[in-house]
Amino acid sequence: MKNLLALALLLLVCATWGCKRDIVGPLENNTNPPGQVSNVTVENLAGKAKVTYTLPKDQDLLYIKAVYEIRTGVEREVKSSYYTNNMELDGFADTEEHEVKIYAYNRSEVASKPVSVTVKPLENPIWGIYRSMKILPEFAGVRITADNPQQANVALEIVRKDSLGKWEPFLPFIYTSQAQISQTTRGLDTLDQEFGVTVRDNFLNYTDTIFSTIRPYYEVMLSKSLFKELHLDGDAKIQTVTAGMKLMWDGNNSNFGPRMLTDIVDPNPQYITIDMGQAAKLSRIKIWNYSEFMSNGQHQFYYRGQLRFFEVWGSLTANPDWSTWTKLGNFENIKPSGAAYGTTTTEDWNAAIAGFDYNMDPNAGKVKYLRIKCLQNWMGSTWFEILELNVYGDTR
Repeated sequence: MKNLLALALLLLVCATWGCKRDIVGPLENNTNPPGQVSNVTVENLAGKAKVTYTLPKDQDLLYIKAVYEIRTGVEREVKSSYYTNNMELDGFADTEEHEVKIYAYNRSEVASKPVSVTVKPLENPIWGIYRSMKILPEFAGVRITADNPQQANVALEIVRKDSLGKWEPFLPFIYTSQAQISQTTRGLDTLDQEFGVTVRDNFLNYTDTIFSTIRPYYEVMLSKSLFKELHLDGDAKIQTVTAGMKLMWDGNNSNFGPRMLTDIVDPNPQYITIDMGQAAKLSRIKIWNYSEFMSNGQHQFYYRGQLRFFEVWGSLTANPDWSTWTKLGNFENIKPSGAAYGTTTTEDWNAAIAGFDYNMDPNAGKVKYLRIKCLQNWMGSTWFEILELNVYGDTR
């Protein structure tokens, strides 16, 4: 038995050693360079260029590689498989001519002689964003707006001058690909403050910096301890067993907690009324959407009964007659990526987690009661759900 066991072990060692010897060395060993690409054409685009070519006919062709400088001293490589005959060369900061060397590689990683072409990219989108950018005062904060029609992935890096006159980063920076950029950072005092903003792309290309001095508008968050349930004639039926009104101001905005939910059956525009327990000239309302739990164990925003198109109304009296109410705003819950229904990007997710701010009509007077009217939820119906809300304004 011992001899049989020893023999089995010996055979196992030999087999293992033999297998290892079989895989040592390259799978291909063709030292002959492949042919070059040919018939190269160039299409200059915004901040990049598209090159199209004819592939060499080598049977062991593996990929095509372009090598070029995006700016002085900074080299970039772009690869494309042999399944396609074009590639995009991105990352250019300027509109100058750039030499590009294109190589063909075989499966032995042997390169062909390069083919040189010249590209002259159009203006990088960061410059159009820069020219349209504005630094604006906001309620208890600062708002940065800009146009990004090409939906380029950019970062807007913000600096603020501190009390000693030193510039320091003002976080969080804005990372976005939205066509219409508009983002607010709050928590600021109502004093003159100096800001600067520059635009950066994914290749560390920077614009110049714009500067502005702004004074944030005054506001406070209304005390939710004074909020009360109110049901006027015509108001939506609330599923009070598991999703009552009070859940909108219980302080739980974790996106996975209990929420207010209206009756799903009613097809008409639905609305609810809130007694804020205090009169104020409102500046904005912040709403956290409920995160729908999916069958795959994930959570989904911009989905089903989450508010999409809605109105906010205010009044000093608790009267069901709409003629006694003032419209404070007509709003849309916007998905930053613009992706299809049921698809949520990281940018979409982060925006939903942070909650959505909706600014009120600055010309409206004080109100004590709020009405939220759903015109359409994300699935195209009118029932709606709200996880949490904050209301801001001036109670003075």
